[in-house]
Amino acid sequence: MIECDPVTGVCQIPEQDKPEEATVAVKQTGWAVHYVGDPMCSWCWGISPTVEAVEAFCESQDIEFTITMGGLRAGGGDVWNERFKTFLRNEWQHIGQVTGQPFGFTLLEAPHFDYDTEPACRAVTTVKLLQGRNGLPKTIVLKFFSAVQHKFYAEGQDPKVVDFYAGICADLGLDFDEFRTAFESAEAQQAVQQEFSRCRQWGVRSFPTLLLAYNGEMEVLAQGYVTAEQLLSKLQQKIKV
Repeated sequence: MIECDPVTGVCQIPEQDKPEEATVAVKQTGWAVHYVGDPMCSWCWGISPTVEAVEAFCESQDIEFTITMGGLRAGGGDVWNERFKTFLRNEWQHIGQVTGQPFGFTLLEAPHFDYDTEPACRAVTTVKLLQGRNGLPKTIVLKFFSAVQHKFYAEGQDPKVVDFYAGICADLGLDFDEFRTAFESAEAQQAVQQEFSRCRQWGVRSFPTLLLAYNGEMEVLAQGYVTAEQLLSKLQQKIKV
C-alpha cells in the first residue's frame, strides 16, 4: 500500500517504478512550471488552491504552466479492507485539518472499491487532447483536474465510471459525447501512459511535485504540501520578479 507522509504531504510511488537512468531535461525555452500530480492523490487535493494560484501567477507573467499525470495508483491493486479504509479516513481527516480542503467519507462505506487512478488521470489527459484539438484555453485543464478532485474527495463519486465526467464537462462547456469518445480511445490510453513515463523520466516519484525549468534545465520547486504564499515567494525569488 502506498503511504503518504503526514508531515511533508508527500505521496510516493514504489522505488522499482523509477527508471535507472532518470533525466530532468525538457525541450523548451524560457521559464516553465511543471506540476506533476494525480487527481486521486489526497495531498494533491490538499494543495489544489496553491496550484491554482501558481497557474494564475504563471499566466500573469507569461510563464508556461503544464500538468503531467503521475499515476499514483494506476492499475489499482490495493485490497479494499478495513486497514486500507482506516488509512484513507485518517489521511483525509488530517489533510482536511491541515489544508482546509473539504473531504467526504461516504466512499469509505462502499463494500467494494478499486482505487485505480488511471481512469481519472486519463480523463485529464483526454481534456488536454481536446484542448489542443479544439483550441480551448489552456486553463481548462487545471479546472477539469480540480473539478475531478472535488467530485471524488468531497462528493465520494467514482472517477472510473465515464458518466462521472458528464456534469464536469457541462460546467466547463465541453461536449460530453466528444469527451467520452476520446476518453475511451486508444489515443487517450496511450497518451496517459506517456505521461506516466515522462514523470518517471523526470525522476519524479512522489506527488504533488512542482518543477521549475529554464531553457530545458529542471529543478524541484516543491514536493508535498506548501501554501500558495510560500510557493509564490520561492518562485518569484527564482525568476527574479
